Amino acid sequence: MAYCRQEGKDRIIFVTKEDHETPSNAELVADDPNDPYEEHGLILPSGDINWNCPCLGGMASGPCGEQFKAAFSCFHYSTEDVKGSDCVDQFRAMQECMQKYPDLYPQEEEEKPADRLEETAVSEAATTKEEEGSS
Repeated sequence: MAYCRQEGKDRIIFVTKEDHETPSNAELVADDPNDPYEEHGLILPSGDINWNCPCLGGMASGPCGEQFKAAFSCFHYSTEDVKGSDCVDQFRAMQECMQKYPDLYPQEEEEKPADRLEETAVSEAATTKEEEGSS
C-alpha cells in the first residue's frame, strides 16, 4: 500500500509494486495563464517583465534596483536593429551605481593569461620544493 510524507515543501509518495500494476486515475489540471497567484518566469503572459522572478536574483530590489530596472526594461522593449543599442546610458548608470557597492555587486576581474602562467609557475615551484624536502 502506498503512503506519503511531507518534507518541507516536498511531498514524497512511496508506492509498492502492486500500486504500479493498476492504471493511474490521476487527472492533470491545465495551468491557468490568467491566475494572478501562479508563479511565472521572467516575462509575464502579458509581455511585461516579472520583477518578482527569482531568476533576477534580487537585482531589481537592491540599492541599484531602479537603475537595473531602467536598463533591463530598455533592453527588453528595445526595437533597434542591434537590440539594446539604444540603452547604453541606462546600462552605464547601472554600472556606475554598482561600483559604489562592491560588497553587494562584486566585480569579476578578468585574469590575464600572463597572470595565470605566473601563478602556475609559482605553484609548480612550491610543489617541486615540497617533493625534494620529503625525499
